Amino acid sequence: MKAQTIRGLIAATLLTGLAGAAQAHTGHGTSSLFEGLVHPFGADHLLAMVAVGVWSVSALPAGKAWWGPVTFLGALIVSAALGAAGVTVPYLEHAISLSVVLFGLMLIFASRRLPVALGLGLIAAASSLHGLAHGAETPGTGFAGYAAGFMLTTAALHVGGVGIGLGIRRWLSERSGWALGGLGALLSVAGVYLFGQLAA
Repeated sequence: MKAQTIRGLIAATLLTGLAGAAQAHTGHGTSSLFEGLVHPFGADHLLAMVAVGVWSVSALPAGKAWWGPVTFLGALIVSAALGAAGVTVPYLEHAISLSVVLFGLMLIFASRRLPVALGLGLIAAASSLHGLAHGAETPGTGFAGYAAGFMLTTAALHVGGVGIGLGIRRWLSERSGWALGGLGALLSVAGVYLFGQLAA
C-alpha cells in the first residue's frame, strides 16, 4: 500500500508542477505561480491539507490512501475557479476555520472507519471552502499560474501528511489510535482558536 500511495501522490505532484512550469515561463506567470505557492501556508489551509494526508493513510482502505488527496485537489481547483469568478459564501473564513475542527474530529475517530463515501464527501466539502478562498484572492497576474502554484503546494502538504500518517503507523503501531486522537484533538483546538480569532 505504501508504495502505491506514494507513487500516486508523487505523480500528481509532478503533473501539477509541470503544469505550473508551462504557465510560468514569463515574468507575470512566475509572479502568479509564486503567489500560488505561498498562499496555502496560512495556518488554516496548512493544517487542513496535512490532516487530509494523515487521515487518508489512517482511515481509507489499503491501497486507497490517494483517494483523499485527489478528492481534495479536484474539489479545490473547481471551487477556486468559481471563487475567481466571484462565487462566495457568507462567513467563508469562519467556515474554513471550522473545517480544521472537522478534520481534527475525523482524525480522532479515524479508527472507527467512516464510510468511504462520507469521508471523501466531507473532504470535498471542506476543500470547496478552501478553494473559494483561494480563488477570491487570485492576483491580477492571472489565475493559471496562481492555480498551478497552490495546487503544487497543496499536493506537497498532502504528501507530508501521508508521511506523518505512515510514520505513526510504523513507529507507533500499538499506540496509533492514541497518537491520531491526540493529533486530532490538537487540530480541533487550533481550529477553534482560529475561529475565535475571526469572531473576536
